[in-house]
Amino acid sequence: MSNADIPVDHEAETRPDLFQHALLLIAVCVIALAGNTVATDATVMQGLVGLIILYLIAMAGLVLTRLVPINLPSVAWISLIGIVVTLPWTPGSGWLLERVAHVNFLTLATPCLAYAGIAIARREIEIARASGWKIFIVAVLVMTGTYVGSAFVAELFL
Repeated sequence: MSNADIPVDHEAETRPDLFQHALLLIAVCVIALAGNTVATDATVMQGLVGLIILYLIAMAGLVLTRLVPINLPSVAWISLIGIVVTLPWTPGSGWLLERVAHVNFLTLATPCLAYAGIAIARREIEIARASGWKIFIVAVLVMTGTYVGSAFVAELFL
């Protein structure tokens, strides 16, 4: 069965609007704030201010993704805004960097990676079913090789 034969549920493939993005980012910020409070010496208010700044940068990037006719992914716009607002000659960049320095970025990665791990659309499930048991063996070998390779590189250089 080829990918063209797999039925696509277009409702499951819809992109969230800006309001939904805003709510999802707030949920991620709440989880990240809890993790940041536990993982660092920063106070809740220091972490909250840093996360609010990151939230505003992310939302500005999402708005630009919708408004600007250049077809760039939202991560590119968010990164571009983050780079511009933290350039040394940008007014207020020192203040921004001081506030965001209280946010541990590993605590930000945890909820994002957890969501990415469970965010499997119906289409991916159908592709896995059509591929059969062989895809499971390949996936296990790839993940094991990646883990062992990463551990080997870490042992050599860290």
